[in-house]
Amino acid sequence: MGTSTALVLGTRALNRATLARQLLLDRAGLPVLDAVAHLGGLQAQEPQEPFVGLWSRLSAFDPSALSDLLTGRKAVRTHLMRRTVHLVTADDALAWRGRHTAMLRQRVLGTYRQELAGVDLDELAAAGRAVMADGEPRTMTELARAVAERWPDPGPRALGEMLIAALVPMAQLPPRGLWRTRAGVRNVTLSSWLGREADPPDGDGSDQVGQALVRRYLAAFGPAASADLRAWCGLAGLPAAIAAVRGELVAFRDERGRELLDLPDAPRPDPDTPAPVRFLPAFDNAILGYQDRGRIIDDAHRGLSVAGERVVLVDGRVAATWTVGKDATVTVTPLHGLSRTDRTAVADEGEALAAFLSDGDSHDVRIADAAH
Repeated sequence: MGTSTALVLGTRALNRATLARQLLLDRAGLPVLDAVAHLGGLQAQEPQEPFVGLWSRLSAFDPSALSDLLTGRKAVRTHLMRRTVHLVTADDALAWRGRHTAMLRQRVLGTYRQELAGVDLDELAAAGRAVMADGEPRTMTELARAVAERWPDPGPRALGEMLIAALVPMAQLPPRGLWRTRAGVRNVTLSSWLGREADPPDGDGSDQVGQALVRRYLAAFGPAASADLRAWCGLAGLPAAIAAVRGELVAFRDERGRELLDLPDAPRPDPDTPAPVRFLPAFDNAILGYQDRGRIIDDAHRGLSVAGERVVLVDGRVAATWTVGKDATVTVTPLHGLSRTDRTAVADEGEALAAFLSDGDSHDVRIADAAH
């Protein structure tokens, strides 16, 4: 499609497309593993947040089903996109991890370049793998201390971050990440936990993994610009992959003139499609998965998503934040005035969330005054 003839998609059209892809327009009847795969994983450094993310997206979501996937090694918590902990399917972790290694190294170096100056990272990786070869779970500090004699200068934080987030593909062991469970991070190698090594990078330079990532991203987030794809995964080097699959894609423009790519048959609902109230967890990829988040959150509130605030979507856009107290009361703080109809819809969905979080013990919702 030539640039001059590309259809322009307005903000509301993009919003409805995003909600449809993110399973936020209608709750989906998918099995939990299929939903995690479709979404390309869920950001999960806060261990309980993916449960709310899936409750808002799936009909009849049973949290024990997600816990069972983690203990059953069908899903795994690992450092991946953007060097953040993601909950992904075991298959995706093994397929994608090798493609992310260079980015993960660079991101850790971006924080600890001075501390790690003079450390041969391949030697450090080999030392880390040797320590982990006994299959024993370790915390980051335990692993760093085990190699610190050879590299005393960087300090445990820099060594540990580089080993666990970048050099040695790791899985965070349950009970971390299980429903209603508080547990520290203990790591084992991804290969020992999942029973095989992560896939090696493509030897022929074709970047099949990158091409698959482009398709999977667009299925869950499109229509989107290449800068949005980069913001989601953190990988800079995908232009060749985009070029390779471009013939399969359709192109649009947004109101700013940016080119947006998409899968031809993916849903792009009518912009006037009603959007139900949805409660999103902290760091939800429906917001963080874009460089230009204007389709779902106003620029004035963009900081909320990175600060780890949980948000409420009203008419598809971020309109409030929410918290839950020890008594399982859900408190909603609107970012602006809400109509009576919207307040009722927020209260109804908030009651359902309170019931989910408390096993039906609480249906309490409090809507505070709008934040100023």
